[in-house]
Amino acid sequence: MKPFTDEDVEIYIQSKVERRHYLVSKAVEEVQKIIQQLTAEISYKATRFQAISNSGIHNENIKVLAPSQFLITVPLRGLSGYRECQVRHWRYYTVHGAKLLSSVRDPEELHQWLEVEQFSKSLQQWHETDVNIEGDLVPAKVLVIFRELVEKSILSCNLSSKVTMLESFSSGIRVAVETSESQVEVELVPAVEIPTCWPEKAQWPRCLKRWPSREKVQCIKSLGFDLLARSNYHWQLCFSRAERMLMEGLDEDGGCRMKCFRVMRQMKEDVWCAGNKPIITAYHLQTVLFWTCEKYPRTKDWRCFPEAFLRLVQKLHKCVSQHFLKHYFLKNTNLLKYANTSDLDVVASRLTVFLENPVFCLD
Repeated sequence: MKPFTDEDVEIYIQSKVERRHYLVSKAVEEVQKIIQQLTAEISYKATRFQAISNSGIHNENIKVLAPSQFLITVPLRGLSGYRECQVRHWRYYTVHGAKLLSSVRDPEELHQWLEVEQFSKSLQQWHETDVNIEGDLVPAKVLVIFRELVEKSILSCNLSSKVTMLESFSSGIRVAVETSESQVEVELVPAVEIPTCWPEKAQWPRCLKRWPSREKVQCIKSLGFDLLARSNYHWQLCFSRAERMLMEGLDEDGGCRMKCFRVMRQMKEDVWCAGNKPIITAYHLQTVLFWTCEKYPRTKDWRCFPEAFLRLVQKLHKCVSQHFLKHYFLKNTNLLKYANTSDLDVVASRLTVFLENPVFCLD
C-alpha cells in the first residue's frame, strides 16, 4: 500500500474540498432564499404549513445529500404536546379512505403511525377528512394538499423560471431549482417537529459506549426528533437535530474526524460515487463516521490522518460490500436496504481500488 503524504492531503483539501464548500454554500444560500419565498406563500395560503427560516448554510431544515441534491423539511403547524402511546395495530382503509378487507402492513423500524390524539393540542384542521382517516394523520393526504399548494405557489410567486415540479415515482414532492451555477434537485418534505421527547424505538446509546460523552447524549436526546411525510401511511422518523449536534464539536480533542469526513465526502463525489443522484449520499457517510467514532472513541485514534482516514474508508467499503449500513439511532434499520445492489457493487469495487493504492485524484 502506497501511503499518501500530508502534502497530498493539503493540496487535495485546498483544490477540491474548499472549492466544494464554497459552491455548496452558495447553492444553499440561493436555494434557501427561493424555497423560503415559496413556503412563505404556502403558509399564507394554508396555515398548517410553516415557512422555512432563512438562516444561512446551517439551516436545520436543509440537508445536503449531494451538491445537486437537497432535502428540505417544511414544518407543520398546530400539533404540539406529543406523547407516545400504544397505538392500535390494524388499519383497514386505503389512503383515499375506502375500506379494505385485509389490514395495511405495519410500519418498518424507521416509520410509525401517527394519531392526532397523540398531541395534547391540535388545530381543528388536523381533524378534517382531507388529512385524517379514523384518527390517523395520513402522510399521503398531507402530501396531496402540499403538492397542490407548491404548484399554485410557484405560479403566484412568479417562480416558474426558477422552480420546476419534477415527476416522482413515489408520493414525495420534488422540484428542480435553478441556481447561478447549476440545477439543484430538492425534495420538499412536510415534517412534524417533536422537540420535546425521544422516541422509544431509538434505544440509544447502546450500553458501555464511550462516545459520545454522557453529557452530550443527554443534550442530544433533549432535542427530540421529527416525523416526515415521505410515504403513504407511515411517518418516517428523522433525527436531524441530534445528528447535527453529534457533528458539532467533533474534534474538541484536537482530532481529525471532520477532516477525514470532508475528504471522504469529496472522494466519494469525485471518484467512488459521482453523479447528480448518487446511491451513496453525504448522509450515509455521516452515519459511517458516527459508527467509526463510537468504535474508536479515544483521542489517539484520531491523531494520525492517514490511519484514521483509511479506517473510515475501510468501514465504508465493508458497509457497501455487504449492502448493509445500520442506522445510527435505530439498530434494526438498514439504510441500504432499498439501494440497487449492482450500483453498490460498482462503488465497492472503486473503494477496493483506492484501498489497494490510496491516491487522491487532483485532476
